[in-house]
Amino acid sequence: MSRLPSLAIIMPVIVLGGIYSGIATPTEAGAVALIYTLIVGIIIYRSLPMQILFNSTVEAARLTGAILMVLFFLFVMSRGMVLAKVPTQFADLLLSISDNKIVILLLINLLLLIMGMIIDDVSGGVLAAIILLPVTQKIGLDPIHFAAIVGTNLGLGNISPPCAPLLYMAGGVTRQPLSVYVGPTMKFLLLGHLPMVLIVTFVPPVALFLPGLLD
Repeated sequence: MSRLPSLAIIMPVIVLGGIYSGIATPTEAGAVALIYTLIVGIIIYRSLPMQILFNSTVEAARLTGAILMVLFFLFVMSRGMVLAKVPTQFADLLLSISDNKIVILLLINLLLLIMGMIIDDVSGGVLAAIILLPVTQKIGLDPIHFAAIVGTNLGLGNISPPCAPLLYMAGGVTRQPLSVYVGPTMKFLLLGHLPMVLIVTFVPPVALFLPGLLD
């Protein structure tokens, strides 16, 4: 029995190992991790009551449904924006402010940061592709480089106060007061995440090195 707790620790290895090794997609790795959790929790530990399993399933379905509804309306909105030529008009607006590539990139970073503070990264990625991709195409930015900029900025926004959706969700899961984790988080943001955002934005080889190995 002393070795049983180690079985629970294997689950992150299954998820992250499967994703980063290329064996499985994130969805497939999550499905495998779910099956593993059921086996360990119900058969081995015998500490996962069916009521908790049912409640977790209902909650997961509710969250998944909400996300799918958001994405559905985002795609509907994106189609309408494309037909109305809003992305092109927005690109022209940004380029009318300045034709300097550095200034445009700083504006894009600011918009992505604000976007990440308000909505989740999936929705933010869809909106960024709709609105900002035409801007980056006009300034000659590599699409993969743009994707890296979007990912790092939305990640920063999701844990940046005052909105910080992921930060507050983590606090709710751990049941810790805001005063406990906001200080260390701000230090991490200013000294770690923000410099990385700027490096990814203005040093393209950082974002393009690994994809370049696949060419």
